[in-house]
Amino acid sequence: MLFHNATVLTMNPRREIILNGAVAVQDNRILAVGKTSQLLENYPEMERFDCKGNLLLPGLIDTHIHLAQAMIRGCADDLGLLDWLGKRVWVLQGNYTAEDGRASAALCILEMIKSGTTAFIEVNLAERYGFDGVAEVVIQSGIRGAIGKIVMDMPSYAKQQGLMHPGMVEDGETSLRNTLLMHEKWDGAGNGRLRVWFGPRTPGGVTPELYREVARLAKERNIGITMHLSEVREDHDYAHELGYRTPVEFALDMGLLGKNTVLAHCVWTDEQDWKILAETGTHVSHNPASNAKTATGIAPVKGMLEHGVNVSLGCDGGPSNNAYDMIRDMRLTSYLANLRESDPTVVPAETVLEMATINGAKALGMADQLGSIEAGKLADFIIVNMDAPHLTPSWDPVSTLVYAAHGSDVDTVVIDGKIVMEHRQVKTLDEEAIVNEARWRAREVALRAGLSLGPRWPTI
Repeated sequence: MLFHNATVLTMNPRREIILNGAVAVQDNRILAVGKTSQLLENYPEMERFDCKGNLLLPGLIDTHIHLAQAMIRGCADDLGLLDWLGKRVWVLQGNYTAEDGRASAALCILEMIKSGTTAFIEVNLAERYGFDGVAEVVIQSGIRGAIGKIVMDMPSYAKQQGLMHPGMVEDGETSLRNTLLMHEKWDGAGNGRLRVWFGPRTPGGVTPELYREVARLAKERNIGITMHLSEVREDHDYAHELGYRTPVEFALDMGLLGKNTVLAHCVWTDEQDWKILAETGTHVSHNPASNAKTATGIAPVKGMLEHGVNVSLGCDGGPSNNAYDMIRDMRLTSYLANLRESDPTVVPAETVLEMATINGAKALGMADQLGSIEAGKLADFIIVNMDAPHLTPSWDPVSTLVYAAHGSDVDTVVIDGKIVMEHRQVKTLDEEAIVNEARWRAREVALRAGLSLGPRWPTI
């Protein structure tokens, strides 16, 4: 198929923007990129898709999400992180069934596709969510994803004891064994769209012995690792208690850092940490909306980037962000970085878009396959409708996208060469059925958990 009459944000090494551009797709690969006139002449027999002057760019890559949390969005608004976890989020998730886990994953994936996300990294898929059902939804939806299967052997969070709901507790031997089983069963499924990674819990939830075993197996079998690190001050207290300067140095000693590792947050890090992360090739997923909402701090994006750390973007989860909209979070990325440094120039729109595309591809270990519109790469891209009042006028398509657009402006999504959403209609999932099921399942989970959720103001 030939996608023509578009403004193409290539994200290629020269960062070229092709006006009245076109992209030719054959099977699941980009065959050619160039001017519409030239590609129409070169491929006259190809089926055509008229982009109507809209923006075509690489699909967005969300490098830190919780699939199971889409169905409990808004359950813990305006709470501190530890109360957020211990009194609401883990209590609800600890009452999930495998059917609930599948329904939440479907809701999350539907939302991601509709807002332009074509690939993701899930950090902590628990045993009770039903890995098989979640994997099946990923395959059916057409999205690309790496699922971090949870590994843990302690029920604590940093130095906080007794915080985790019993329904969320798993033993180390079982969680590790089942991660390897799921890797054997599902890794590479869906024409390579699904990958299975290790998703060890935050320090305090995993013993050093189990961390080292995860690191050993990951290196031996070339399996990715993703985990939270240095999200809150309490993480530093835990690292100090074990004799380390910072959680980053703890992770280094555990053997967890490297080019196949994606760390989420890294809010409480310093220059020495950044040097370690850069030298080891470890990736960082920045989660601006989650960090702002839970008031855990503003990550030092400028410092990390300047030290050569590959920083990508993540939306995190429904309770800590309330949305899986990468376009919205691109805006927040720039705003918060500028606020932290008291300088409106430190993380411009171009840098943010790099974080959401090519940096995300690097974090996935797929920089040679994703993240830019170039011949030979996988055909993962989106078309954004620019014909709207809030996008008019548009002097610079990159600035307009980052600072003015919304996920709902995404018109069409192509993943692995297939049109997954066309003119806002998702072709691989039943939107109405997914939304309706998530509504009633969310109520049932809250009832089982014994939580009364609703407005804090009186209702009449």
